[in-house]
Amino acid sequence: MAPSRSGALVICTGGGIGDVLLATPVMRALAGRFGRVVALTAPEHRALLADDPVLESVWTDDVPFASQAARIAKGHFAAAVVTWATLRSAALPYFGGVPLRAGQARRLYSGLFTHRVVVRSELGDTNTHWTQILLDFARTLGCDVADATPNFTVADAARASLARTLAGAGVEEPFIVLHPTRGIAAAVRRWPTARLGALARAIAREFGVCVVVTGGPHDRDVSDRVAELGDAVTLGGRTTIGEFGALAQRARAVVAMDSGPMHVAAAVGAPTLGLFALRSDEPDRWAPLGPRVAVMRGTYPCPPSHRKETCPDFACVDALEIPRVLAALDGLLGIKAETPGHGHGQIAPG
Repeated sequence: MAPSRSGALVICTGGGIGDVLLATPVMRALAGRFGRVVALTAPEHRALLADDPVLESVWTDDVPFASQAARIAKGHFAAAVVTWATLRSAALPYFGGVPLRAGQARRLYSGLFTHRVVVRSELGDTNTHWTQILLDFARTLGCDVADATPNFTVADAARASLARTLAGAGVEEPFIVLHPTRGIAAAVRRWPTARLGALARAIAREFGVCVVVTGGPHDRDVSDRVAELGDAVTLGGRTTIGEFGALAQRARAVVAMDSGPMHVAAAVGAPTLGLFALRSDEPDRWAPLGPRVAVMRGTYPCPPSHRKETCPDFACVDALEIPRVLAALDGLLGIKAETPGHGHGQIAPG
């Protein structure tokens, strides 16, 4: 007799921090019907999900295809959702024998899914938030959640480690976090650090707080330079993603370029202002979700070809209107805390 099947597998092996974090409402939705949920993600993103109480476990996609498919088969899952489809991620649940398989339609490998979903953004939708687009995969399996706020759980060990880091750097509360980078490796050498340094100085002056500048390991030089120019403290490349979550929880506010850490800050409940400088950034789709959030839209007349991956100079960031940022941050800090997950907070005009 074949063993009974239960539980669901969520395969989120592609994209960046934000893409994985915004898939956590899918995991919650599946848990409501299937009980246990296992996530399969890239090794560098395991820490994003490691402490999520919804998940039974987090697997990493760092073994040969046959070994990964065999592991999935041994899990006897009833369903699988692939949030970022590639031929490998689509084929894994198929060869792992998962009977219900949801993923993207209109791909060469879409026949490997039993439930195929047309991604709304491919039909010209630029307003629906990405969490809702991902939840369409869960909905096709009869699962949904009312609250689409992403999950990010900060472990006690991350809080303790962060406390030691802050003490070593001489940071005292209150402070505001400035995350001035976007995780675009090709942009490091041409990122407008002078303007962002001026923003750090203006925030410190306006709100009377220390400014802590953060960034990933690959753009540590950018974070350090922004902090130097802004007379701020740099922790760029010096915190794990869990420690960044702990930092955001302790901050008076987080001001962040559109990035994965922006979504982490919002998810842990920090007052979060997302800066969407490029006209192509689509803030309605990628706005931070949390109890106290706001976004500032770009006004710079970017040419249509200037997307974040190809922009030659990031003139929109260099033209960032600091008074608008300060006004949006002041408005955000004046908002009374709401129930998490209800709306996107405020949208700064522009």
